Amino acid sequence: MTQSIDQPKLVTVFGGSGFVGRHVVRALAKRGWRVRVACRRPDLAGHLRPLGTVGQVTPVQANLRYRWSVDRAMEDADAAINLVGIPFNTGAQTFDAVQAFGARAVAEAARAAGAILVHMSAIGADADSASAYARTKAEGEAAALETVPGAVIMRPSVLFGPEDDFFNRFADMARLSPALPLIGGGKTKLQPVYVGDVAEAFARALEGGATPGAIYEIGGPEVLTFKECMQRMLKVTDRERMLVDLPFPIAAAIASVSRILPKPPITPDQVILLKQDNIVSAEAKAENRTLAGLGIQATALDAILPSYLWRFRVAGQYTHPDAA
Repeated sequence: MTQSIDQPKLVTVFGGSGFVGRHVVRALAKRGWRVRVACRRPDLAGHLRPLGTVGQVTPVQANLRYRWSVDRAMEDADAAINLVGIPFNTGAQTFDAVQAFGARAVAEAARAAGAILVHMSAIGADADSASAYARTKAEGEAAALETVPGAVIMRPSVLFGPEDDFFNRFADMARLSPALPLIGGGKTKLQPVYVGDVAEAFARALEGGATPGAIYEIGGPEVLTFKECMQRMLKVTDRERMLVDLPFPIAAAIASVSRILPKPPITPDQVILLKQDNIVSAEAKAENRTLAGLGIQATALDAILPSYLWRFRVAGQYTHPDAA
């Protein structure tokens, strides 16, 4: 008689083909989960399959604007992770459609499936914010917790890692530009957090390591100003560039013009966000709703940046001979 073997649990990761997604998929696959990656273009998500064993990671089509596709992606799943978010509006992919309506769609599908839900938001999410990004992130949180009261919310600060859109963007800019802009004087405080630590946080939350219904604020070990982040990046890439103060009104004016571009360097919404510090709150620390509260030691920025910013150095992976 053939003995039955229990199937590993199945998790659907919405937005799993993106920057954070690939690290979350890797962390879950290592733990033995079967991972269904729900994304708009599964034909472009083949890079995720090697993160697990044969057949362990399966990309499927889903678009949060179409509820039926969300329900289909959640069929027979034991858990759901929603990582979907956008930096700016593009066509039908708007903040309201993706981060508010879409978050509710995922939560309702998770509830119907009786699944665990872990939802990614962002530090700075605020229902009263002038920023559409922050406002809809707060609406997404509220929808997730209202629909699945035991859901866990993750609010990371600025993310860094090999595919990030922060340090990579400015390092690329520094290759050609003699100066880098410091919006608002570069005084905004950030708490850069390694994407691998964020992925570990999601995996632990999925397996019961987080308090149900809690909102975790995820930051790295250092609080740095925007200016200090630029200085750190320039040091790693062995480049000297002027750092020019750009007052908020001027930055907003530039952003208003550049937002018509397919991929604007800065948007009015992002200028608004930079007026507020993006760091873990004292309340979250006091209540242990942080990386430490999940038993994760935050990875230092200096331990990771050189591993991927070396490509922006004049001499590539080698230190420039004229560098101090």
